[in-house]
Amino acid sequence: MASPPHGRPRTRDTRKVEELMATAAPAQEGRSTENRRNWLTLGRGSTVALLLVIIAVALTTTYRSDSTARADAKPKFSPATYAADTYEPKVVPAIKKNAVDIVTLHKAITTDSEAAGRRYGHRPGTGPYSYAVTLTGTAGTAQSGLLHVTVPDLGKTRVSVQIGPAVNGTALRDAPGFIAFGQFTNQVDYADAATALNTAMKADVLKSFSATAVKGKTITVIGAMTPLTADVLTVTPVSIEAAS
Repeated sequence: MASPPHGRPRTRDTRKVEELMATAAPAQEGRSTENRRNWLTLGRGSTVALLLVIIAVALTTTYRSDSTARADAKPKFSPATYAADTYEPKVVPAIKKNAVDIVTLHKAITTDSEAAGRRYGHRPGTGPYSYAVTLTGTAGTAQSGLLHVTVPDLGKTRVSVQIGPAVNGTALRDAPGFIAFGQFTNQVDYADAATALNTAMKADVLKSFSATAVKGKTITVIGAMTPLTADVLTVTPVSIEAAS
């Protein structure tokens, strides 16, 4: 009898192990083939599902051109348009209707500034109060864009009227009481609105105004002011009339 490889005799147990291994090999190979087939099937299924998702997204997505996006956006703030729609039709009537005599207002501010503000003024948030006022006094010298006016019963209080060319502040915007920050897109537009009203006033009131012509005369001014102290009152006018 021939010796088995490696010089080991083949026993009955050895032959049985070899037979089991020979039987298991095809089964293992079959399972491996089946696993590969399952993975391929799963891979194809995942690819099909992914394609279906992509198609669904494409069919339900709305594409907008740049022109469409601009058409849907809120129109850009136009200071000139805002001034035309607001200054003469709304701001001027409101200030003239609610104007308080500056002497009366000065006494109220001196006595209790907070109470005076609540009664006669308006303010944005917690800022200083702005007021609609009227005054009558003697026009003095114009200096640095301000016309000094001597008002009886105000003692040493300095009263001035803005006559340009630069007109500053937000009194025309804040004194009427109906213009609020929430009406604008941002702080820049809110500030531009105040500047636009000042510009409209310059064209309406100051374009033909002559400080030299009224010097020494009695003038009546209606306007708005935002005083920081009771001793310095600077008025932005919506009307300046000189006594004949």
